[in-house]
Amino acid sequence: MGLGPCKSQLGPRGPDKWALRSRALPGRGILGSLRLGCFVSLVSLSHGGLPFLVSRTPPPPRHLRSPPHRSSHDAAGAFQVMPVVVVVVVAVMRGDGGGLKGARGRQGRGAAVAGRWRRVAVILLALAYAASMLVVFLGGGAGGVAVAGALRQRGAPAPAGSVYRSHLVLDRLLPEMRASSASRPHPLMTPQNKKSGKRWAPCITKKLRRSELPPSNGFLIIEANGGLNQQRISICDAVAVASLLNATLVTPAFHLNSVWRDSSKFGDIFDEDHFIGSLRKYIRVVKELPEDAFVNFDHNISMIPNMRTKAFSSESYYLQKVLPKLLELGSVLLFFLPLMLHHILATKVPPNIQALRCFANYEALRFSEPIRMLGTNMVDRMIKMSSLTGGKYISVHLRFEEDMLAFSCCIYDGGWRESIEMENARERSWRGKFHRPGRVINPEANRRNGKCPLTPLEVGMMLKGMGFDNTTSLYVASGKIYNAEKYMTPLRQLFPLLQTKDTLASPEELAQFKTGSTGLHGLSAERRVCDDSRKQLSSFSDRHRRYLYGGNAKTIKPDKRKLVALFDNPNIRWDRFKRQMQDIHRHSESKGFGVRKPNGSISIYTLPMPDCMCQRAEP
Repeated sequence: MGLGPCKSQLGPRGPDKWALRSRALPGRGILGSLRLGCFVSLVSLSHGGLPFLVSRTPPPPRHLRSPPHRSSHDAAGAFQVMPVVVVVVVAVMRGDGGGLKGARGRQGRGAAVAGRWRRVAVILLALAYAASMLVVFLGGGAGGVAVAGALRQRGAPAPAGSVYRSHLVLDRLLPEMRASSASRPHPLMTPQNKKSGKRWAPCITKKLRRSELPPSNGFLIIEANGGLNQQRISICDAVAVASLLNATLVTPAFHLNSVWRDSSKFGDIFDEDHFIGSLRKYIRVVKELPEDAFVNFDHNISMIPNMRTKAFSSESYYLQKVLPKLLELGSVLLFFLPLMLHHILATKVPPNIQALRCFANYEALRFSEPIRMLGTNMVDRMIKMSSLTGGKYISVHLRFEEDMLAFSCCIYDGGWRESIEMENARERSWRGKFHRPGRVINPEANRRNGKCPLTPLEVGMMLKGMGFDNTTSLYVASGKIYNAEKYMTPLRQLFPLLQTKDTLASPEELAQFKTGSTGLHGLSAERRVCDDSRKQLSSFSDRHRRYLYGGNAKTIKPDKRKLVALFDNPNIRWDRFKRQMQDIHRHSESKGFGVRKPNGSISIYTLPMPDCMCQRAEP
């Protein structure tokens, strides 16, 4: 238990202060352990933890560390741990030379005292370790994570757009917002800009090749992962792969995602019979694996071989690598597609395969009958509530759920509570991904680069600056908003005619769709409401809006890198802010039409022209 003849210095303060010397006394190891415990406790708390013991990466140099007192808007994103003073009062028994009284001559009593000191030393060391881990955890710098706040010179101001100050900008502009009156027609009542010449129209069936299907090479089973968009893309890519391999596709299963936690089946979300019937001329689709094929694997799905393919795989890869494996296995291949499923198949594929992918996305896949009915009812109710703007309304898809904020690693104005909740959410859903060695979290750069989800407050300010006043009907599609009472209140104040699925649909209508904690059913119905809106501010893919509206997405897509600079300026004037927002709106209008680049860098799921649509002359 003793420390031995240790005379080395610990720390820069010299031997008189911190040197631990052994004593030629019984129990010297215990006293040394106690001293070490006290020393470690004080050092760990005074130096902000024990990064030199528990961190996989060295702490930043002192001149690059964050200031000792940071606000909740500091770039590092970690709240400041206030200094902690730990006072250890030790009643040292009398004895010469600093030894323990009674240690000589009374071995029994000395052993008991020594045991107590050992326990004290162990407890102090444990407390020191726990305190250091807590401080490092709250500071966000352990586990190989470098927090970018430490990369900025101490005391240096954050670059424009690095810090969330939108709530301060709203406080500054709100009186002018309320005092100003619209000087031009309501944006929803103005005619939609149209490009002269030809317009885009659906023409997928003209591009599809129809021929008698040859005998099937086997069954293709896939598992779709992610949210609604990712699942949809995986299904369409699976249709294309099944056509390439001349395989029979089994209607996809949905993976129980750790974020969505939705247990829906394919037929719960999509019209399964319509999907199978629409594709019957192009590929074979069955609802489940036939009994004669399943019996070969003892009715155990885990016995079915599985294969993962590379991202952005070409047609030749599937024909040369995957098809032989399918034929070798006989009749079944379990084919798991990864999360980013639009990468599983190259964006540039033969025209007939691309057309089939278009057909699957825009024609074969449609929502189930209950979801379509709910969506239609919600649209009708929204139109009736928009009488002040001729039945026209704006839809907004807010991505301000806890998992989105946690994944973005952005910092808002929630202080230490927000920091803890975001860290817990990251660990709950991604288990250590953000604490891997070498991982750098840079909240400031994320915000400057436009990677932070817009708050409801920011959405309201932006729409207000674009000219949408409090007579505008606004539909908000979202999951569970993080800290909704705080963040949704300003948006409701700016747009009192705000509606959500909970206000448009009755509890009885929504109850039948709540199969999971977040439920993709409600999101599916909201997609219909968004598709029918006159304007959309959305992170929903606008592919269906382009497909429905002759190639024009009618979607407001602001440059968030410009937005953050405006939202980070509490001294900005309302007239300048409004002018900047209207410029963003006009830019979105001009970019409403777009054609895919010839190199195929943009997928058909983002821009359906020209692969899925044809140009026709205006009448």
